[in-house]
Amino acid sequence: MNKDQVSGKVDQVTGKIKQGVGEAVGNQRVANEGVADQVKGAAKETWGNAKEAVKDTADEHRHAQEERANEARHNVVGKVEATKDKINDKIESHREAEHLRNERRPA
Repeated sequence: MNKDQVSGKVDQVTGKIKQGVGEAVGNQRVANEGVADQVKGAAKETWGNAKEAVKDTADEHRHAQEERANEARHNVVGKVEATKDKINDKIESHREAEHLRNERRPA
C-alpha cells in the first residue's frame, strides 16, 4: 500500500465523518465539504491503486526478464559443455584409433 492509497482512505473517512456531522447539525456547507473530501479521497486512492498496479507490472516484467536471462546463460553453458564433451570424445576416439594403428604396425 502506498501513501496515495492511505491518504485517500483517510480523506474518505474524514469526509464521511464531516458529512455525517454536517447533516446531523443541519450545516449544509460542512456536509458538502465531507462529500468533496470523499471524492478527493476516492481519486487519491484510485491514483495510488494505479501506481501500485504499474509498479507490480514492472516488477513482474523485470522478474520475467531475469528468468529469461538466467535461462539463456544456462543454455549457453549447456551448449558449451555439450560441444566440449563432443570434441573430447572425438579426440579420445582419434587417440584410440591411433593407438590401435600403432599396435598393428610391424616393428
